[in-house]
Amino acid sequence: MTRVLVTGGTGQVAHELAALLPDPYLVGRPGFDFDHPETIEAAFLAARPALVVNAAAYTAVDAAETAIGPAWRANRDGPARLAALCAGAGVPLIHISTDYVFDGAKGAAYVETDPTNPTGVYGASKLAGERAVLERCRRAIILRTSWVYAARGKNFLLTMLNARKRTDRLRVVADQRGTPTAAADLAAGIATIAARLAEGWRESYAGVYHATAQGETTWHGFATEIFAQAARHGVTPPTIAPIATSDWPTPARRPADSRLDCAKLATTFGLRLPRWEEGVARTVDAVLAA
Repeated sequence: MTRVLVTGGTGQVAHELAALLPDPYLVGRPGFDFDHPETIEAAFLAARPALVVNAAAYTAVDAAETAIGPAWRANRDGPARLAALCAGAGVPLIHISTDYVFDGAKGAAYVETDPTNPTGVYGASKLAGERAVLERCRRAIILRTSWVYAARGKNFLLTMLNARKRTDRLRVVADQRGTPTAAADLAAGIATIAARLAEGWRESYAGVYHATAQGETTWHGFATEIFAQAARHGVTPPTIAPIATSDWPTPARRPADSRLDCAKLATTFGLRLPRWEEGVARTVDAVLAA
């Protein structure tokens, strides 16, 4: 496989990809910064990639409600510029998006063709980014994922484990459904797609795909599983009280049910990510065995 330019070099997914791709070229801030458009082209020209994976984004969901400019620059404008560069060079682009493009009102798992209706700035800016990428680059693959976590960075799993160090009683939202997805599993899926693309591009590859772990749960169920796995390392599980979204108000309104149907990914690329519980077990091991 030839060189893959991976943006978001300090992030969870990019970090995992670095260990899986044979010739990764990671870029991140400050050298690559969507707030500074000139760095986008400079990184692209330096890498001379055969494939680009855009894992850079503004992901602070609540902060985005007031940091509107930075969110749109990172989630729409920057990816649009990157897509145009890819189109000009005839290079495929894999762009990571989110379940938050949906409002969560369907009551069943979303398929790629379902109507979108983001409920906040983060979801709206990511949806605009999807559209901008697809408009500018014919060889673009959009991967919508959800509830991403890893053994590093800022994420729900680490927040829960750190909270346990301070208290033995936690309150966690139990009326939002979705699928926790380990960054390592998502990265492995991207590496599989990259290997397929190295064999040659097919027009049927272009478009939007849902890419999450298998299964579903709530944030409360996610927390419960985290501590069930942590118990294997001697961590005494806290009491985890289920609460409603209304009991934990946040600036951004999150979708109540953002489950994603990933059948298209399996049909096109023969790819299914592992069960979400497996990812939790491996990630907790990585954190607590360190």
